[in-house]
Order: sequence, then C-alpha cells, then structure tokens
Amino acid sequence: MTSQTWDELGGAVPSDQFRAASEAIVANIEEVIEGKTATVRLALAVLLAEGHLLIEDVPGVGKTKLAKALARSIDCSVRRIQFTPDLLPSDVTGVSVYNQETHDFEFKPGAVFANLVVGDEINRASPKTQSALLESMEERQVTVDGVTYELQTPFMVIATQNPIEMEGTYPLPEAQRDRFTARIAMGYPDPGAELAMLDVHGGRDPIHELRPVSDALTVRKLIATVRDVHVADAVKQYAVDLVTATREAPDLRLGASPRATLQLLRTARAVAALEGRDYVLPDDLQALAVPVLAHRVISTADAQLARRTTDAIISDLVHRLPLPHERQRSPYDTRPATGDGSSGRSQYEPRGR
Repeated sequence: MTSQTWDELGGAVPSDQFRAASEAIVANIEEVIEGKTATVRLALAVLLAEGHLLIEDVPGVGKTKLAKALARSIDCSVRRIQFTPDLLPSDVTGVSVYNQETHDFEFKPGAVFANLVVGDEINRASPKTQSALLESMEERQVTVDGVTYELQTPFMVIATQNPIEMEGTYPLPEAQRDRFTARIAMGYPDPGAELAMLDVHGGRDPIHELRPVSDALTVRKLIATVRDVHVADAVKQYAVDLVTATREAPDLRLGASPRATLQLLRTARAVAALEGRDYVLPDDLQALAVPVLAHRVISTADAQLARRTTDAIISDLVHRLPLPHERQRSPYDTRPATGDGSSGRSQYEPRGR
C-alpha cells in the first residue's frame, strides 16, 4: 500500500461523483471492447484498489487492446513495454548515464516511470528482466545505483501473456505472480458481440479515436474513496478463512499468501464502491476469489493429472466454506432486523448510521 495521505490523493468524493466518473471510464473502454462489461469493471476495480493486473489468454481476444483502452481512458502518463528475450532490466527501471558536460552521472528514467505501464507478452522476457518490476510493483519505487526514486500515483502495471505458446518463454515465478492483484481471461466474445465488433472494427481501429474521460487527480480521488469503504469484522474474518482454506486444501501444495488476503480485501472495497455501496459484502469476496487467488496457488501433481485447474479448486473452496452470519442471519437477508434496533439496515453497513 502506498503511503500517500488523503490530501495527496485528493480526498474522497461523494457517491454520485464516484459513480459518474467510474461509469464514464467503463463506457469509454466499451467503445473498444464489446460484450465484456464484467471484465472491464474488474480491470477498473484493480486500478482503484492500487493493484496490478495480469491478462492471460489466447492470441487475438483483445488482451493488449483492453490494457491500452484503460490507459487511454485516463489522461495519465502511459508507457508500453514489448517484452522480448533481449530486453534488459535497465530498459524497464532506467540507467545512470555519464554526462560529459557536468562530469557526473545522471539518471535516465525507464519505462516504469509512468502512471500506467502496459507490459505486452511479459513472459517472453528473461527472469532477470521480469524481476526488475518486483520492487516497483510492491513498493511503488525504483532503486538504481543505491538511489531510490518514487513512482507516480496512481501507478499500475497491466501485463499480458499467452498461455498457449510457451516455447521460448519464461514462466512467471511465484514471487512475480503474487504481486499481481488479479488475473483475468478475456475469453471469446459471444456471436452478437463479435458481429458488432465487425461493424466497429471492420473499417477502422477505434482505439486511435479514444479520448480520455478522466485524469490522474480524479483517479486519486476515486482511490481515496475506495479506501474509505467499510468492511465489517465478519467479512474480514471470512477473507482470512477463505485464504486459510487454500493453505489447507489437499489439492494445493502452495496456498495463497498474506499479501493475497490484503489484495482480496482491497479489491472487494473497489468492487463495492463500483456497485454503489460503501460497505463490503461476502458476495464481493466470493466473486473475486478466483481472479485474485487462483494465480497465486500451485496444485498438487495428483490434481494436475486429474486436470483440475486452480480456478476449479478455488471455486470449490468458495462453495464449501461456510458464509459468515452475524446474529444468525444470512448475509443475503436484507429484510429489516428485529429486536436489536437495527431495522432496515444491512448487518455489514457501518454501525454509525
């Protein structure tokens, strides 16, 4: 988590302004990406949760286009890195160059010094180059030659990779995958969306005509608003129980880390805010369990032989884990409570209302 104060982030905004700004960004992205509203909203939620996004899918389904559309929708600095085997770590972080006029070394910032960094085909670069992103993704800073440089806010890495053609690639190490808040797959469009795509993309590429509908200051205010979303103790305990279940699952030899618990909760806050709520529901954690946790865990050899994916294993854990319930009420029960003075109020809302 970054250490910016509320004033530096710009301060929280009212719910109606938050909704208007977020819906404008989503609608702008959907000018390019048809029929993928849930995917677009999740990508925006990761940005507002101060996280990073890994888009993993087969070629030609719009991975890079989604990343570029999100970047173009926000009037922030954007840098794109095409990861290749000959890419050097200094190309990502920057390098100190000797200046003959001043007779001293001066730092030349690399591609990571931007609000949104789009890393295309990240698994085609060597592990040494991939590791150049570790510090920036976790601590929002870069250290070169013993000097630390702070990165801008907001800061987000959107990386893509193709899981099919693995020849000549370098699979992401677990330390790298764990720093991505969520992993999503675009999937093939439905026939109606693909037909509409022919009309929109048939003669031109709409990505070139996309105009920003937000800016860095607005995004910082949206992030501050997300930080203020209430999380009840029962929901926090459910998040811990969910991550703990991955560490005890017989089909997994590596469970999710404590970082996963933090990012699951932060993303749930963002999703709740995008849904117009100022409190998190267990439903939010359930919906985010697969995209936030599945890429962080490793299945056992038996599970792999049985062709059980980590997505399926996490989904099964979500269905088996008991939901939290306060005062013996279902978390889906929105009927007025009786006998405790909380009539008409959801049990997960802030108590001060």
